[in-house]
Amino acid sequence: MTDFQKYIQRYLDLIPSENWLEELKNSAEKTIDIYSKISEEQSHFAYAEGKWTLKEVLLHLSDTERVFQYRILAIARGEEKNLPGFDEELYAQNSFANERSLNSLVEEYQLVRKSSQILMETFNPSVLNNIGTANGNQISVETIGKLIVGHNLHHLNVIEERYLPKL
Repeated sequence: MTDFQKYIQRYLDLIPSENWLEELKNSAEKTIDIYSKISEEQSHFAYAEGKWTLKEVLLHLSDTERVFQYRILAIARGEEKNLPGFDEELYAQNSFANERSLNSLVEEYQLVRKSSQILMETFNPSVLNNIGTANGNQISVETIGKLIVGHNLHHLNVIEERYLPKL
């Protein structure tokens, strides 16, 4: 197993069932439920110095999902070029998430997730097996779709373990 495969496996292992398209919906519902219970003031909380605020985490989920959507679309449509990586820290630094309302970030997250659901659910099943290269690593459309779920669940676990107990 390559380092890349080990890295992504930690996210894939978080998906609680084989029906990852259903888990795409479930993880969105759980995310929205958690954020609906957080006040605007609480959304500025970071559990330690240098860590993201809850707002920044939520926008990170939307940003990452958009990057994954692009990769999914490109590979599904037959793109053969290496798709670029992205620096999540740089994206967070330049997101201005803390200047936005929590409601606007939740709405954006919901729209991005709905877009992912429509994209994945309307593919011909054969496209899920398409392999492309992203950030120098070969990956399938289906695996990227699963990564959306696993990445989201990873951050929900961090929120539940490190943020919510301190609010």
